[in-house]
Amino acid sequence: MPHVLLIEDDASVRDGMELVLRRHGYGVDTAATGEQALALLAGERGARVELVVLDLMLPGMDGFEVCRRIRARSATLPVIMLTARGDDSDIVTGLEAGADDYVVKPVTAPVLEARIRAALRRAEPSARQRSDADLVGLVIDRAGLTVTKNGTPIALPPTELRLLLELSASPGRVFSREQLLESVWDHTYLGDSRLVDAAVGRLRAKLEDVPAKPRYVQTVRGFGYRFGPL
Repeated sequence: MPHVLLIEDDASVRDGMELVLRRHGYGVDTAATGEQALALLAGERGARVELVVLDLMLPGMDGFEVCRRIRARSATLPVIMLTARGDDSDIVTGLEAGADDYVVKPVTAPVLEARIRAALRRAEPSARQRSDADLVGLVIDRAGLTVTKNGTPIALPPTELRLLLELSASPGRVFSREQLLESVWDHTYLGDSRLVDAAVGRLRAKLEDVPAKPRYVQTVRGFGYRFGPL
């Protein structure tokens, strides 16, 4: 079964979540601080971690910085952040730091487990085998799940890669945020469009020459996003 690293400083919350995850068959490592978590990821035990559940409000190094360091270390390790308040600023900052999804505490066991399963599915190779795309220097290899621009490989986390694959499969088609939440994040219930907007922002920062003037991932105001190029 998948192995999860749970980073949470509140011992009662940490113990409760660990118990829930183990009951669902997950292997679990825990850390009370960001420093402990990063040390674990850098060691032998870090090789088995397949997903991180990260509390934002940690003592010492906060969850935002921990997420940035995890993402700098690995573009593919899924990160689900936990936030106690659900404040817009916390959520947006966490997503911009590289988190794939978020849940607001207190979180029920079914919701947490569903979010973890969805994040792990996004990390799996895509079964869709549409034709490769070569669009003005951007090459998307769907079989190999690689992306290059002008011959330079671009490392994308699972969520951003799934988003790019979804958009580029139908160039010119406009996707609503709700459609993307369902197809990319597996959120079949009412989702949060901030997940989509933040992932688009991160994707543009890696793909576009001028992110503020995107050629590939374009905004259609009032509707959603489409894939170019212009």
